[in-house]
Amino acid sequence: MATLSDIGVAAAINILSAFAFFLAFAILRIQPVNDRVYFPKWYLKGLRCSPLANGAFVSKFVNLDFRSYARFLNWMPAALQMPEPELIDHAGLDSAVYLRIYLLGLKIFVPIAFLAFTIMVPVNWTNNTLEHSGLTFSDIDKLSISNIPNGSLRFWTHLVMAYAFTFWTCYVLKREYEIVASMRLHFLASEQRHPDQFTVLVKNVPPDPDESVSELVEHFFLVNHPEHYLSHQVVYNANKLSELVNEKKKFQNWLDYYQNKYERNPSKRPLLKTGFLGLWGESVDAVDFYTAKNERLSRDISLEREKITSNPKSIMAAAFVSFKTRWGAAVCAQTQQCRNPTIWLTEWAPEPRDVYWENLSIPFVFLTIRRLIVAVAFFFLTFFFVIPIAIVQSLANIESIEKALPFLKPIIEVKVIKSFIQGFLPGIALKIFLLFLPTILMIMSKFEGFISLSALERRSASRYYFFQFINVFLGSIITGTAFQQLNNFIHQSTNEIPKTIGASIPMKATFFITYIMVDGWAGVAAEILRLKPLIIYHLKNFFLVKTEKDREEAMDPGTIGFNTGEPQIQLYFLLGLVYAIVTPILLPFVIVFFALAYVVFRHQIINVYNQEYESAAAYWPDVHLRIIVALIVSQLLLMGLLSTKEAASSTPLLITLPILTIWFHRFCKGRYEPAFVRNPLQEAMMKDTLERAREPNLNLKGFLQNAYIHPVFKSADGDKIDVAMEEWEEEPSLIATKRTSKRSTPLSSKHSVSSFSSPEDNKERSKP
Repeated sequence: MATLSDIGVAAAINILSAFAFFLAFAILRIQPVNDRVYFPKWYLKGLRCSPLANGAFVSKFVNLDFRSYARFLNWMPAALQMPEPELIDHAGLDSAVYLRIYLLGLKIFVPIAFLAFTIMVPVNWTNNTLEHSGLTFSDIDKLSISNIPNGSLRFWTHLVMAYAFTFWTCYVLKREYEIVASMRLHFLASEQRHPDQFTVLVKNVPPDPDESVSELVEHFFLVNHPEHYLSHQVVYNANKLSELVNEKKKFQNWLDYYQNKYERNPSKRPLLKTGFLGLWGESVDAVDFYTAKNERLSRDISLEREKITSNPKSIMAAAFVSFKTRWGAAVCAQTQQCRNPTIWLTEWAPEPRDVYWENLSIPFVFLTIRRLIVAVAFFFLTFFFVIPIAIVQSLANIESIEKALPFLKPIIEVKVIKSFIQGFLPGIALKIFLLFLPTILMIMSKFEGFISLSALERRSASRYYFFQFINVFLGSIITGTAFQQLNNFIHQSTNEIPKTIGASIPMKATFFITYIMVDGWAGVAAEILRLKPLIIYHLKNFFLVKTEKDREEAMDPGTIGFNTGEPQIQLYFLLGLVYAIVTPILLPFVIVFFALAYVVFRHQIINVYNQEYESAAAYWPDVHLRIIVALIVSQLLLMGLLSTKEAASSTPLLITLPILTIWFHRFCKGRYEPAFVRNPLQEAMMKDTLERAREPNLNLKGFLQNAYIHPVFKSADGDKIDVAMEEWEEEPSLIATKRTSKRSTPLSSKHSVSSFSSPEDNKERSKP
C-alpha cells in the first residue's frame, strides 16, 4: 500500500510538474512568435495585432524586455480581474457559467473539509483497529472510517456528518441553480436579435403525393399559424456538395499561394510534382495545375447544386420555419402540432452556428435504429474497458507486481522507484487509457443523428460521465480491492468477504489521490501551456502556411470542450462527496484542483477559447443532476459500508438521506428546470413589444432570409446565395393547394425563404 512518504513523493512530482508547466507558459506566452497561440481570441475579435510586424528582427521573435520575465505570474491576478458581466459580454454565458462549476466545487467542499478535519479525522485517527485486522493498510488509511472498530458508537459521528454534508450540498446547489436560471433568463431577455429566437425546426413532415415538402410546410403553417407564420427553409441533403466545396477551398488556397509566389518573382513560373506529397512525378506549372483543378471542381459543384435543387429526393422531411414574433415561435416550438404525435414534430431551432448540417440529412425513421446501435456499442465499450482498468490497478499494488515478476523485486523496492510506481504511474496510465475515449464518444453521438453541436456535446458528456463512473470509479474500487486483499479473499470464509470489501473501499483513496494530482494538478497546469497547439501552430507556420488565411486557420483557439471537461469535473465531485465521510484526507486534493482549474480556465476563456455556439447555459440541469447522482451514490456506499461495520442501527436513519435528496432534486427540477427547456411566453411577448416600439420598420424577412440556408449555398462573404432566389413580394399571390381532397389554403401564400425549387415546381406555381 502507498504510505505517507509515497503520497509525499507523488505530490512533490506533480507539484514540480505543475510549476514547470506554469514557468514554461510564463516564458513562452511573452515571446512575440507565440502571441497567436496564447492570445488567439483577441486576434479573432480584431483587438490585437501581431508583434512580428514591427521592431528589430530579433525582437520580432524573442522578448528582450527582461523586466517582463520577473512578472511571470502576473497572468493569475489578470485572469481574476475581469468581472462576470464583462466576461459574459466577452465570452458568452456558456463560458461564464462553466467557470461557476469550479466555484461550485469550492463552495461545497471548503466548508465540508473544515468540518471533516476538525471533527471526523480525530475520531478516525484515535483508534487502532487496522493494526489488529490483518488487512494491508497504510498510515493514510488510519485517517479513514476503516480504522473504527465494528459496532462502535463513533459511527454516530459519521451519521451526523452525512446529514450535515448532504444539507449543505443541497443548499449550495439550490442557490446556484437559482442564480444560473436567473442569469439565463436575463441573458435571453437582454440578448440582441438572433434568428433562432424566431425559428423552429419541424421534423417528420408526412409525405404527400400531391405536394412537395416545401409547399406542404407552407400550407400547414399558413392554416395552423395564420397570424404568425412568416417563411420557411426546407432542409436539403447537401453533404456531397459540402465535400466538393471544402475540396475547392483547399485547392483555391494552394492556387493563391502559387499566384503570390509568382507575383513576387515573375521571371520564374512555380513548378510542382504531381506524385505523392509532391516528392516525385511529372513536373507541371503549379498555377495552371491548380487553376484547372478549381475549374473542374467549379463545374462539379454547379452540377451537384443543380442536381440538389431539381431532385425532390434531395429535400428531407424537415424544415426551418420562421415566425413574425418570438411569441409565435415559442407557441409553435412548445406545443403539439397534430393529432398524430409522431408527425409535424417541432422544437426550437439551434442558432445557425450551432447547427450540425451533416445530420439534418438523416431521415427521421432511421434515428431510432441508429441510437439502438450506439447504445449496444456503448454497452460493450464500457464493460470491456474493465480489463485495462484492472491492469492499471495492478500497477498500484507493488505486491502483485513482485509476485508476477519476481526478478524485478530488487529494482521495485528502491524507495524512489517504489514511490513513483505507487504514487504517479497508476494515474498517468489511466489518463493515457482515457485519451481517445472522447473522440470515440463524439463519433457515436454524431452517428446517433443529433442536429446541433450543443446536443452532440451534451450527449457525449453524459456518456463520458457514465463511463467514468463505471470504469474509473467503480472499476478502480472493485478491481483495486480485489488485488490488494487477494490473500484475505483466498483464506477467509465467504461470509467474511463483504466485510473485507467494506473495509477496503476507503483505502482506495490513495489511488484516487494520485489520480487527482496527475490529472487535476499537473493536467490542468499542462492545459495552460497548450503544448500541442503550440507545436502544431509552428509546424504549420513553417511547412504549410501559404497565405494569411492559412495563418488564421493554423491559429486554432479551440473551445472549452464541454464533452470532456464537464464529466471530468463531475468525477471530482463524485470523489469528494464519496470520500468526504469515509476518507477525508482526499478533500484538500480536490479543493486544490477546483481552485487551480478555476484560475487556469478563466485565463483560457478570456484569452484563448472561442466558443463555436451559445446555448445560454442550457447544460446546467445536466450539471445539477450529476452532482445529485454523486450525492446519492455517496449515501448508498456509506450505508453499505456501515452495514459491514456492524452499525446496522444507523442504517434506517441513513435511508432517509437518499429519499430527501431525490425529493430535493424533483423540487429543483420543477422549480428551475423549465427556464432551461422552455421559453416563457411573457418574456417573448415583452421582447416583441419593445422591439416593435424601437424598430417599427424592421424588415424581419430580410433579417431571416439567409439565416438557415445551408452554408454550401452561400457565397464566400456569407451574404449572397449562389443559386437563384425568388424576390420577396410585398403582396404574395394566392396559391391553391394541389391536393384535391382538401380545401385550398384560405390565406395568401408567403413565398418561403427556400426557393431552390425545380423548374417543374415553378411551372406548377405559375399555373392559374
